[in-house]
Amino acid sequence: MKAVTIRERMERMEHSTLSPYATFSENSIGRDRPEPQCDIRPVFQRDRDRILHSKAFRRLKNKTQVFLTPKGDHYRTRLSHTLEVSQNARTIAKALRLNEDLVEAIALGHDLGHTPFGHAGEAVLNRLCEGGFRHSEQSVRIVEVLEKDGEGLNLTWEVRDGILNHQTSAMPNTLEGRIVRFSDKIAYINHDIDDAIRGRLLTEDMIPFEMRAILGNSTTERLDTLIHDIITNSMDKNDIVMSKGVLEAMHDLRKFMFEQVYKNPAAKGEEVKAKELLERLFDFYMMHPMEMPAWYTNMIAAGEKPDRVVCDYIAGMTDQYATAKFGEYFIPKAWQVK
Repeated sequence: MKAVTIRERMERMEHSTLSPYATFSENSIGRDRPEPQCDIRPVFQRDRDRILHSKAFRRLKNKTQVFLTPKGDHYRTRLSHTLEVSQNARTIAKALRLNEDLVEAIALGHDLGHTPFGHAGEAVLNRLCEGGFRHSEQSVRIVEVLEKDGEGLNLTWEVRDGILNHQTSAMPNTLEGRIVRFSDKIAYINHDIDDAIRGRLLTEDMIPFEMRAILGNSTTERLDTLIHDIITNSMDKNDIVMSKGVLEAMHDLRKFMFEQVYKNPAAKGEEVKAKELLERLFDFYMMHPMEMPAWYTNMIAAGEKPDRVVCDYIAGMTDQYATAKFGEYFIPKAWQVK
């Protein structure tokens, strides 16, 4: 008689503990390339581990969230944002008895494709690349193609679906993906307020009273309100929803942040330079593709469009690396005797 593996026991446990609306690991649509199952970890836990150990995930620590190269240790980066999204999403998933491993995998992978210099960098590549550039699509391209020199991470369909559809304009096919979609907004609105207060662009009193009356008067209170509202309104439902009043207040707060922070010259003044830097790098690599690592030139030789490959290379850069490459190509070096 064949022994039951730890993974199989965990899969059985999901059926006895999770909601009937959860995405069960053993029912996954699967991977593009079939592979043997792990004897310990269900598929979504395995996906989470692959993302966590990827190079793209490690690079997030040196990519802009909102403030470009801020002077201070406590401003968010793309990595700390990702971890806060994961924490919010796991709290909601656990309360609703949904698949926490799937939620965590999607959350950790949702921003892998972000460019250096945040959304300013994304706007540049979207303008320059034929067919456009969207960080959600690039995140999927990373896990399908770019990681591990062309092998990709071979993640399950459910994780890739959640990563692709985490933005407002899309809708994931699993409840776990929908949790991450909400958690992303909850995280960035609140931690961006925190960072803006630290950067003296905002005070709590500047937030309109009608929003504070519904959501709360601090980051802690707002997180508590938003997360509780999702849990309360989604319990025992085949959907992830918020109450009308809280959802509208969150949308109003997001609009307020665009007006006061995301478009604030004090916070975004350096973005003009960042955009120019990336545009110059794009033009340089289009003219000199051999300056990219061999892996990227091999992609072009294999039939990939040059502008797409150049975008792949630039999007994978950290803020510091992009700045260093710009300096290498365009800033004169001091002459010295050799």
